[in-house]
Amino acid sequence: MTNPVRLALVQNRLDHISLQMGWVMTRTARSPIFSQSHDFSCFLGDASGILISQADGIPIHTGGGGLALRVLMQTFADDIDDEDVFLLNDPYVAGGNHLPDWVIARPVFFDGHHVGWACNRAHQSDIGGGAAGTYNPQATEIFHEGLRIPPMKLIERGKLRQDVWNLLLLNSRTPDLMDGDLRAMLGSTRIGMERLQAVVADLGLEEALACFEGILDHGDRMLRACLAEVPDGTWYGEDATLNDCFEDIRTEIRVALIVEGDQVTVDFSETGPQMKGFKNSSVANTMSAAYMALGSFFPEDLPRNEGTFRSVKLIMPEGSAVNPRPPAPMTMNTVFIAHHIVHAIWQALGDARPDLACAGWGRSVHPTCSGHDGARNRDYIMYHWHGMPGGGALEGRDGFAQIGHLSALGGLAISNLEDYEQLYPVRYRKHELRCDGGGVGEYRGGSGVEYEVEMLDPVTFYFRSEGLGPPSGYGTRGGREGLGGFMEVTQSDGKHDLPTAYGTRHYETCTYHALSPGGGGWGDPRKRPVEKVARDVRDGVVSRDAAATFYGVAVGPDGTLDEEATRRLRG
Repeated sequence: MTNPVRLALVQNRLDHISLQMGWVMTRTARSPIFSQSHDFSCFLGDASGILISQADGIPIHTGGGGLALRVLMQTFADDIDDEDVFLLNDPYVAGGNHLPDWVIARPVFFDGHHVGWACNRAHQSDIGGGAAGTYNPQATEIFHEGLRIPPMKLIERGKLRQDVWNLLLLNSRTPDLMDGDLRAMLGSTRIGMERLQAVVADLGLEEALACFEGILDHGDRMLRACLAEVPDGTWYGEDATLNDCFEDIRTEIRVALIVEGDQVTVDFSETGPQMKGFKNSSVANTMSAAYMALGSFFPEDLPRNEGTFRSVKLIMPEGSAVNPRPPAPMTMNTVFIAHHIVHAIWQALGDARPDLACAGWGRSVHPTCSGHDGARNRDYIMYHWHGMPGGGALEGRDGFAQIGHLSALGGLAISNLEDYEQLYPVRYRKHELRCDGGGVGEYRGGSGVEYEVEMLDPVTFYFRSEGLGPPSGYGTRGGREGLGGFMEVTQSDGKHDLPTAYGTRHYETCTYHALSPGGGGWGDPRKRPVEKVARDVRDGVVSRDAAATFYGVAVGPDGTLDEEATRRLRG
């Protein structure tokens, strides 16, 4: 058996390579979605396509990354050479999660031996299809969503396939961005290849391969130890999406966690059927969401490699919302229904291990938009990241006031407003924390934000607002749910429009205003220290009325604590 200290050092070194690849991508990519928001992930695989590090980026990207590698290897078999580079995206035939996420996979060779893979999965700014920015809320089949790419060679024995490159750029509304972004992805994977070769050179081929297998075995042992502390039995959780993007049709995401010793089966057999709209989850996406839910629920020292999940079995019925039949659309799946899958699994685990229970995160309401920037004389596609929701609380910590999608677990950054005003024809009017948006509790849910931005030129909005309306961040252990979301558009003629959750709308100059949903609270709100409640009131995230009603804390108009009134309220 390889020395455990050496295994720890090798895992840390591999994780650092993954992070280095991400730094290269951030510094060299052309699109703000990469250089500022980090909507990409870098990961490493061994020679059999098993992930040995997924330390960079967004968990929903990487959890199913091994599936893409194994499909690629099955497709090309012995036709994988040094200096080849592969590209893929399709969720049905290539192990992709959804079409906008393109995978650049570079094989790593050492002394003629294939020892691994260096990969980058990145959400392209535009890949054609029926909507600029690839999120087409009117899609009813995958052909409406953009270019489908099976596993293919982008670089063959060191030579770029220019015909393929031209084809890719021709199918994008932002070819200048795609050109630079693909080159950044190629650069990041080359750095990953060189660093992984250095690891093998330092350890020697035989020892390096033994270490790769050893860290996978260690990950397996770690999760099995966590599962062994979960009571045997079947534990249930569910969440639901309330529309199929066209009609108010409720689709349940139900999960049964069957725990047997140090193994778990994640069974989606009771989940509803695939939907008309683009919220269906591919196999790779469902796999990633399930792994992310399990990995994030247990202690944070779980290794970030695919060996960690050897003890997990997934049951995903074909034709369901978590494993649709083609040609079902699915671009929205990395956000929703990934969010619902994680919530369902967290709730089941929270019943089994209430000491580790965590509250739910709010769902987002922010849209994508596109138009022509008159001042800069160029077309643009903009993601309204600044309308992100609040996170859920857990024991010992309030929920994040505002954070990227649950499926990113903090890996998606929210850009500075000032940068976006320089990049797009917009003027920001408001971006501040909501008052009373977060669910009350001993640990308070994240508040969400109030967000208002003026669009200075005619614009088309693509709404994908799962968080609109009812609360979505559930409370736990006596905590309450966070508030739901709201959005409206004030047009240039003064008329107000209340858009539907999913749809496409065109406006002349207008102002978009939104309240993003809050996260759920954890624990009895009456146990929250009175000083923290008073501070929340002074900070404007809890109102005086809510402080008295839910927390039993009296705060004066000047923000000072009324100790006598508080004693009466708390009995």
